[in-house]
Amino acid sequence: MIGRLHHVIVDCPDPPALAAFYSELLGLPVTWLRHDFAVVASSDTSSGIAFQLAPGHQPPRWPDPRSSQQVHLDVMVDDVDVADPAVLALGARRLPSAGGSRVYADPAGHPFCLIPRPAWAPAIGASKARLAGGSAGPASSGGADGG
Repeated sequence: MIGRLHHVIVDCPDPPALAAFYSELLGLPVTWLRHDFAVVASSDTSSGIAFQLAPGHQPPRWPDPRSSQQVHLDVMVDDVDVADPAVLALGARRLPSAGGSRVYADPAGHPFCLIPRPAWAPAIGASKARLAGGSAGPASSGGADGG
């Protein structure tokens, strides 16, 4: 092994806002928060998804094959039908999709899919109670090195 993954970095026009979106979507806290860089991870000492300021950011044009997706996340859920209105309420918007997949754009325009939890994966469990309760996700400012 040469190294270990620190963060997957996503360019966007508003890192704090996109971090808040993914914090709610994934049920993970915002562990680092600045105007130009934010991290969502299980703790301030673990790897996660980071969002960096990209002035002039141009979102992908889904499903245009001439446009790069830039990043694409598959988000596993217990029940896609239950999760669908919840992600829309967070600010996602539905994108055209083929087959049975559900494709959305996050608030910065990056595509992501809700996928049903495969049988081998443990139940997400709290997702239904969390979605029904509409609780806000945790956030903090500070912690692990942002870069």
